[in-house]
Amino acid sequence: MAGQTGVSREGYLNENYHYFHLRDTAGQERSYHFHEFDKIVLLLSGRVDYTVESVTYALRPWDVLLVRHHTIHRALIDKSEPYDRVIVYLDRRFFERSLPGSGLMDCFEWADKSGQYLLAPNEEQKKALAAALTAYEAVSSDRELGAQLLRDSCLIQFLVHINRLSVSASAPEAPQDPKIAQVLSYINEHLTAELSVDALAEQVYLSRYHFMRLFKAQTGTTVHAYVRQKRLLHAARLIREGMSAGQAAEDCGFNDYSAFNRAFRECFGVSPGQLKK
Repeated sequence: MAGQTGVSREGYLNENYHYFHLRDTAGQERSYHFHEFDKIVLLLSGRVDYTVESVTYALRPWDVLLVRHHTIHRALIDKSEPYDRVIVYLDRRFFERSLPGSGLMDCFEWADKSGQYLLAPNEEQKKALAAALTAYEAVSSDRELGAQLLRDSCLIQFLVHINRLSVSASAPEAPQDPKIAQVLSYINEHLTAELSVDALAEQVYLSRYHFMRLFKAQTGTTVHAYVRQKRLLHAARLIREGMSAGQAAEDCGFNDYSAFNRAFRECFGVSPGQLKK
């Protein structure tokens, strides 16, 4: 549901995971959005630029993009070429519950903390990924005894390779203004602080006007929209973890609960109380 923030929540996952292998000449472009689940994008062929938070990556064949839940992103697709990709939606609770201590979701934590969402496998790693994908797709339509276990096993092997990539693969550099990177880090670490345009511009010694233009160019959204979205996403996470809605609002920099409640409904389509239940 899109709100005035200019960033929308998209997609639902009612399974433990969902695997897509999509081939077309159009793709589906979306504006900036986020998911409640983790997502892996592996480009096989085509031309697409993915913007994750404030960084834009020009994907090459076999590049792997890690998009953690609540991470703001969008895709810009060159529709003049066939677009072939594998996309996997993951409910981390399933893997953490069924395989405790396995670390299969660690790759997303690494991407989030490092700000590096794109992995570039070497030739040997590409072969391992290709073998894992081939194995999964070979059992994807199997309906015989134990078929789901086979699919789960193949998907887990794929995730193991992705995690190995996250600690060993070379990562291509992406153009990002260091001042905006500094501001984004500051916003995420100081959600209850004064995060006005003027206050943030002062953090990086830029004029208000120049800072606003640079921020919009790098992130695709305004300072106010970005800050509010981040506060709402963090509040939703705190509420799901058991915190009261009022405390979550306060901890995320909302001084007026009624304003927080309206913004929350606008963003997520439910009230804070409904989310908690």
